[in-house]
Amino acid sequence: MIRLSANLSPFYPSSVFPSASLFRSRRVLRLRALAVADSASASPSARSLRLLEWGKVCRAVASFAGTAHGREATEKQLWGVEDVSYERSRRLLRETEAAVRLLGSSGGSLDFSGLDTVAVESAINRVSGGSVIKGQEAMAVVSLMLFVESLQVTIKAAMKQDEDTHNLLMPLTETILDAVVNKSLVKSIQDIIDDDGSVKDTASPELRRYRDQVQVLESRLCHLMDKLIRNADNESSLSEVSIVNGRCCIKVTGNKSSNFDGLLLSSGSDAGSMIEPIVAVPLNDELQGARALVARAELDALSKLTDKILLELDNILILMQETITLDKVTARAKYSIAYDGTLPDLYLPNFEHGTVNTSKVRPVSMTSSAQLPKRPWKLFIPNAYHPLLLQQHQENLRRTKKDVASATSEIRRRRIYGQDIAEEDQLASDLDSMKNRVSELERNHPIPVDFMIAEETTVLVITGPNTGGKTISLKTVGLASLMAKIGLYILASEPVKIPWFDAVYADIGDEQSLTQSLSTFSGHLKQIGAIRAQSTSQSLVLLDEVGAGTNPLEGAALGMSLLESFAEAGSFLTLATTHHGELKTLKYSNDSFENACVEFDEENLKPTFRILWGIPGRSNAINIAERLGLPLDIIGSARQLLGTAGAEINALIMDMEKFKQEYHEQLQQAQHYLMQSKELHNNLEVAQKNIVDHTTAQRKRKSRVVSEYAVMARSIIHKKVQLFRESAIAQRVLEEEKAAEKAKLERVKVPEPSSTSALKKAQNTNSSMAAEAIDNIIDEDGGIPEVGDLVYVPKLKNQATVIKIDASRNEVQVQAGMMKLKLKLKDVKIQKQRTSR
Repeated sequence: MIRLSANLSPFYPSSVFPSASLFRSRRVLRLRALAVADSASASPSARSLRLLEWGKVCRAVASFAGTAHGREATEKQLWGVEDVSYERSRRLLRETEAAVRLLGSSGGSLDFSGLDTVAVESAINRVSGGSVIKGQEAMAVVSLMLFVESLQVTIKAAMKQDEDTHNLLMPLTETILDAVVNKSLVKSIQDIIDDDGSVKDTASPELRRYRDQVQVLESRLCHLMDKLIRNADNESSLSEVSIVNGRCCIKVTGNKSSNFDGLLLSSGSDAGSMIEPIVAVPLNDELQGARALVARAELDALSKLTDKILLELDNILILMQETITLDKVTARAKYSIAYDGTLPDLYLPNFEHGTVNTSKVRPVSMTSSAQLPKRPWKLFIPNAYHPLLLQQHQENLRRTKKDVASATSEIRRRRIYGQDIAEEDQLASDLDSMKNRVSELERNHPIPVDFMIAEETTVLVITGPNTGGKTISLKTVGLASLMAKIGLYILASEPVKIPWFDAVYADIGDEQSLTQSLSTFSGHLKQIGAIRAQSTSQSLVLLDEVGAGTNPLEGAALGMSLLESFAEAGSFLTLATTHHGELKTLKYSNDSFENACVEFDEENLKPTFRILWGIPGRSNAINIAERLGLPLDIIGSARQLLGTAGAEINALIMDMEKFKQEYHEQLQQAQHYLMQSKELHNNLEVAQKNIVDHTTAQRKRKSRVVSEYAVMARSIIHKKVQLFRESAIAQRVLEEEKAAEKAKLERVKVPEPSSTSALKKAQNTNSSMAAEAIDNIIDEDGGIPEVGDLVYVPKLKNQATVIKIDASRNEVQVQAGMMKLKLKLKDVKIQKQRTSR
């Protein structure tokens, strides 16, 4: 028997097990990531990840993994988003897309939750370290092998659907398809280990014999103890059988001593006394020995099984690694499906010639405006959701629905069993309250935000009131960029176009921050300075409330200077929110700037959480104060202090909003007319096609009818010509016969002229004889003629000679002069010579 004393884990790559102990706990990994993120001075990008609450997104995605190791690997990979290259991002997105396709075609066959990878890891460590494997660990290895075998069948079936699916899945599943499952090892483990991890009786003959011996001894001990307890005549004491260190004893409670001799193992006033009867000592000793033999036999069986597993350890490691990898990719796909994500069009900008290489994206309908004109977009994300807000909403809705279902079941159960009828009204009231909560959550669904940033825009300034959604909008863009970079779908509508950023830098911190990360003015400046120093032409910069926290005039000047410096430095995209109205004017002096504002409903005095593009936000403080009932003298004084310049700016902004609203209405109307004209054009094309098809069909039908009538006419003419020829031939034959008959009559000798009366009598006689020779009597019996008979053909009105008879077909072939005819028997009449009177 061979054992390895050294641990084999150093010989396997770190990608198999992500830490020295093969796998750390998730809590340790999380604390390490947070510690790295807290060092803002060392890494502004790491602090930005914490401000964007990237860790919560990582944990949400990792929760979709089925195994503990898959969750660890997923979270670790997502935290490494900073070091992912563009090619790696594209490969991760292709993997996620392939997993989404595989999930759609395989249903629930990609469920990794049934795998105990921790037990498999323990088995690998135990076997590689020279120890004997445990039964549960061996069964975990079997489950892994059987799962991989089933997974191979599922993947092969999905790849057979079409060539596109085959090409998409091949890079993701090629390794696991090549993995070999040792079925003989699976059978060996199943022959020795039961499903619960215990060693089967059939593992060896010795084990079965020893276990039978243990069973007999336990039965004898049971009968002995039962007999001793029954014989004990002590009503004031209570006795029961107990096990102490594997030995069968009797527990005696009461004041009096027992009625049998034994060894006192333990005693206590409350717990009673543990007594091993003297008569049971030999049986207990024998039972302990038999159990030791059973343990030794089980150890031998497991030891032999360990040797077999050791030979397949490399293959088991490969199966473990590929399973964790696929579980990690599947977790990204399941998260993307669960929140109805969209595969983004991730592109790498080309800065070689000072231009951005972007692909065209078709415009789609916006929530805040009509369809935009087709133009090149730098970033295009319609109906984008903040992933954490959407996750929180769905979890609350799911939890509330579960509470409703539980309450409904409880009320039903109480009614069935008639329990606590008095509390039914309270339960019904609670149930109604929970149903109202479900309806409220369904109505208050998170509002998506649209992002449409043109190619020429470098800095976007977003203005608007507090609690209007400016900070959430910044975080939504930042998280969407990180999600696309790490291979996740974007929680938005199609199509999504987003550039690949080498880093996402954020300085976000106010009362509305989801992480409650509050900072001082100096802290903000320090963070912005670090971002300004490390950002590149491929970075995304997010600045919340730039210039805030100090004197408004100085803050506005500082904010304008900062944003202009980011634009001049060539940063790819900077998004900033502000309350300073002076920053709105940068658009009119620099083409790299663009304005946007969050919409505010002045009627209901609450934000709509929608973004209006191309419009700077106007101040609503005085108008809101007036609507809230502040005294008019205070309102008037405030407007006077604001001055005419501010009023003119607000009026100009109002005019711009009104103009843009009219523009959108006219654009919607024009698009409506355009759609109608397209529909009419399509209808006209369809009608024209129908007319052409109908004309062609009529022409073909007429041509077919004319051809059919021409065929019929030719057939009729052919038959007429044939009948005419037959009639002419028959007429000629008749004339020839008449001529021959006439010549025959002329050859009759003429009588002497001296006897006139004799001559007349002879002429009469000859005429009668000639008539008798021409006219024959028709046979009224209707017999069948014979070959050579003379028959009369009514259709020809002439005689003919029978030359052939076909009685089976009732046909006869006759010859009339030069013409041969085939006629039916009914069409000919047999003739006989009249009997002369």
